[in-house]
Amino acid sequence: MPRHTLSVLVENKSGVLARVSALFSRRGFNIESLAVGPTENPDLSRMTIVAEAESAPLEQITKQLNKLIEVIKIVELDGEASVERELLLVKVRAPLTDRATVLQTAELFRARVVDVNTDTVTIEATGTPEKLRALLAVLAPLGIKEMAQSGTVALGRGPRSMSGSGSLRPVDQRSA
Repeated sequence: MPRHTLSVLVENKSGVLARVSALFSRRGFNIESLAVGPTENPDLSRMTIVAEAESAPLEQITKQLNKLIEVIKIVELDGEASVERELLLVKVRAPLTDRATVLQTAELFRARVVDVNTDTVTIEATGTPEKLRALLAVLAPLGIKEMAQSGTVALGRGPRSMSGSGSLRPVDQRSA
């Protein structure tokens, strides 16, 4: 099933996230990744939703999303025309005998060490989902104690903008 990344500009109000996620749930779609945060305008938030869906059902969901009063604009971000990143925090077993390997691995993946103690090292890494999976694959044999990973955040490349002029492809923009 194709993977789709939707960038949804919404009013920054309580309950909007619940209504949007409920819409996906009611239609039997699993949200693979969901990240929500403020935009350059404090009255608006951006939701980045990653889901696997065929084009026709996805179109139905976007039409339903556009019916929600708080939804301002929906854009499907093409992988080549957008920048996507995730954040990973991973705590790795790192006794003194393995510590150099853990630190070299972090450096190799351009990750930062954010905490060190006698038994573990915590690493912060940002990048594409593929890069983070590769990092985890290298760290797994050392012993991953704990991890937390954000959802995908994404923006269109270049001058494209959801809130200004540009050439992002609206999925089904509501007329003003």
